[in-house]
Amino acid sequence: MTTTAPAGRRVTPTGRLILTADADRDQWLAARRDGIGSSDVPAILGVADLSSPLKVWHDKRGDDVDDAGDAAHWGNVLEEPVAREWARRNRSVIEPIGLTARDGAQWMRCTLDRHVIECPLPETRREICALEVKTRSAFKSAQWHAGCPDDVLAQILWQLAVTGYGHMHYAVLIGGNDYRQGVVRAAAYEELTSDIIAAAERFWTGHVLPSVPPTDHGTADAAERLYRKLHPTRDGIAEADQHDVIAAVDAYETARLAESDAKRVKKDARAEMLRLLGRARAAAVGGEVAYSLEPTAGRPAVDLALLAERWPDAYEATVTCTPGERLAIGRAFKHSKES
Repeated sequence: MTTTAPAGRRVTPTGRLILTADADRDQWLAARRDGIGSSDVPAILGVADLSSPLKVWHDKRGDDVDDAGDAAHWGNVLEEPVAREWARRNRSVIEPIGLTARDGAQWMRCTLDRHVIECPLPETRREICALEVKTRSAFKSAQWHAGCPDDVLAQILWQLAVTGYGHMHYAVLIGGNDYRQGVVRAAAYEELTSDIIAAAERFWTGHVLPSVPPTDHGTADAAERLYRKLHPTRDGIAEADQHDVIAAVDAYETARLAESDAKRVKKDARAEMLRLLGRARAAAVGGEVAYSLEPTAGRPAVDLALLAERWPDAYEATVTCTPGERLAIGRAFKHSKES
């Protein structure tokens, strides 16, 4: 069911509706740029895997940096069935609600996954609250053993701050078949919530409003994804600050040589370990196995030359070359083991 509450109406204890749930995506994206949403908060706090404060800043500017992949797509596809399963298990009633802003602090915004009209807790009094829905890879299962992980907790606490609800439910489907649910209560995280609001407000007033980019670019993986999205094609020569360039190149070259030395030391150690084994499969010290050679299943390998020779049509239909790039260090700046 889609909410029919008009924009501007108070729909939670402290939240007013900015956009209804049936608003189109362009309207929603535009409205999100006028404030901090719950999905922005983990990145601002530095607990998001593939986002960063700098990416959020570009999002608010309207730059095209949305690099949501298959995980986000399937999260959207599976949101409705997971939400319905939570409602079925808890004998509750839910509905979408739209984009909500905190009364008196319009920059604080959130889009609740579902509005819970009949909360299953407590049984004696049906409180109105909300539901956060997640889907996660099986590789993330361990993060949910003690409740929801930090990034999801940050999102939920932000939504509680915006809406004024006393608690919020969450439901997660892990690996496609592992369903879990829980509750986050605002009273248990009052100090943390205050810190989150303060950090988000500093980001909003110190970076977004004055259009000052944050210096925190996030993890290396997140930063590289962002830079590639911002600059899908490259040309010309950048005259960057010489101190910054030299420092970055020196750090890269120092790490490259250290990595090369470490690989050599590792290979030498492996060879020595094999020598010590002789004909044995394992080596023990004081009755405890120190290391052993274990068989592996192996990985499929394709003889591309043979494939091209005998089945050229199959080769042409299945083998592609993906263009890549390498970081080429100028001769004057390249380190050597002697330098």
